[in-house]
Amino acid sequence: MIDWTDTHCRHFHRICAPGASLYTEMVHANAIIHGQRERFLAKDASQHPVALQLGGSDPHGLAQATTLATEAGFDEINLNCGCPSDRVQSGNFGACLMRTPELVRDCIHAMRDATDKPVTVKCRLGVDDDDSYDLFKKFIDTVAEAGCDHFVIHARNAWLQGLSPKENREIPPLKYEWAYQLKQQNPDWHIALNGGIRTLEEAQKHLEHVDSVMLGRIAYHEPFVLHQIDATLHGNEAKSRHAIMEAYRPYVEAQLANGTRLSALIKPTLGLFTARRGGRAFRQILSENAHKLDANWATVTKALAVTDVND
Repeated sequence: MIDWTDTHCRHFHRICAPGASLYTEMVHANAIIHGQRERFLAKDASQHPVALQLGGSDPHGLAQATTLATEAGFDEINLNCGCPSDRVQSGNFGACLMRTPELVRDCIHAMRDATDKPVTVKCRLGVDDDDSYDLFKKFIDTVAEAGCDHFVIHARNAWLQGLSPKENREIPPLKYEWAYQLKQQNPDWHIALNGGIRTLEEAQKHLEHVDSVMLGRIAYHEPFVLHQIDATLHGNEAKSRHAIMEAYRPYVEAQLANGTRLSALIKPTLGLFTARRGGRAFRQILSENAHKLDANWATVTKALAVTDVND
């Protein structure tokens, strides 16, 4: 979710899903240590519980970034061992780390020594044509030697050659049963399942076998799905799409007063009315006008006016 789940997006998603745990975009440890630290560690109090997802393969650097994240108030530090992009391959982190479980173990050990917060791992089932549950389990067991007992499993392989990041989210077959089996073999661990989950019914089915489910791009492209799943699983009544936007308004207006552009604030809302009457026009009005210097909540009101007020 690089460049997607920034602090504004997480504020909006917290409104959509009061009971969910939120994750940042993946940030390389060096970007926090040497780069735009304030940007990458930005959040507001509404976002808790919120995890910082780190990229990297140097135990010392990851420990430094973990310390800074803890001081910034994050509730969990997550090491990404699943991203297959060219960027992570050139830096030997992300999914590449599944080939070096001992290094991941050392990274987790260093990170755990640097914080009193949970340190978790997000990974795939394997790399390229790995097709062995035993190999996957060996990776998990080796990492667990450092004390990690919370794994987020994206239940498909990562192909480092021949597939784009988008294709990596769609083409390698899903093997949910591997995550189920991992939970059966380790009942005291927290196993979260990620990959291809798009509906409430799918989430409920998986929750019969694992502890939690993670939504990725569906939460961004269709945030009302996130809201419906969260409301149902926590026994709450779902809000209307208009009510969600109205709840987001105070944050938007406060950020506009601080100089933030409307385009940055409204980006995570563009898919709220997907497949609803006026949804395409809602998105078009915001996409064409939110970047303007004088754009404000009136711009949003104009976009909402083309949708069903009862929706």
